[in-house]
Amino acid sequence: MTTAHAHGFQRPTAAAVMHVARVLALLPRNVVVAVLRGYRTVISPLYGDVCRYYPSCSAYALGAVQQHGVIKGGSLAVRRVARCHPWAEGGIDDVPESTSHHFHVNRFGFVVDGHAHTGQRKG
Repeated sequence: MTTAHAHGFQRPTAAAVMHVARVLALLPRNVVVAVLRGYRTVISPLYGDVCRYYPSCSAYALGAVQQHGVIKGGSLAVRRVARCHPWAEGGIDDVPESTSHHFHVNRFGFVVDGHAHTGQRKG
């Protein structure tokens, strides 16, 4: 993981630097995932089953951010919430599939680097 250098300093390898960069790049996405999971755990049950669509708007937002990231996933979630009104027909409205399979969702719902974590759900 490191290469030896003079005076006992260990220089990180390129792979270690890339791993840290990927983790930092996923940080905003995982912060939004944590907020959405908190909402779904604490606030969403207070409303009950009122969403006209399946999955619910909060579940859709969570999946969209997990699959597409904060900007595109957030945009998809905002468009979905805008369509959810008393006159909407509703129905099944799944998150569009992501064309990128570089990341995976761990058992806690957080997005992790697909290069370092194999064998987990794609997201």
